[in-house]
Amino acid sequence: MAWAYLFAAGLLEVVWAYWMKQSEGFSRIGPSAITVAAMIGSVWLLALSLRTLPLGTSYVIWTGIGAVGTFAVGIAFLGEGASVTRVAAAGFIILGLIMMKMSATT
Repeated sequence: MAWAYLFAAGLLEVVWAYWMKQSEGFSRIGPSAITVAAMIGSVWLLALSLRTLPLGTSYVIWTGIGAVGTFAVGIAFLGEGASVTRVAAAGFIILGLIMMKMSATT
């Protein structure tokens, strides 16, 4: 269950990053509220996963899911560039996440 919490926490990190962009510097109330709620949910789920999983592994995977997911959302929905170098860098992050998961003792 801890891995499911961690994965969901990472997805909520993508949600809050997207909506923070939409909040225009927290000047729009709706997107700002979604941002804050998703931030709280993300950290709460991370905390639940830490009951079982090692801190270092959990934190790297949480931020990695958020980073790669936000990168993908930026390309898919915000028109951000997808150069070969940027995609390769995201691929290296994914490879690192796989290696962290494989090395986890729990």
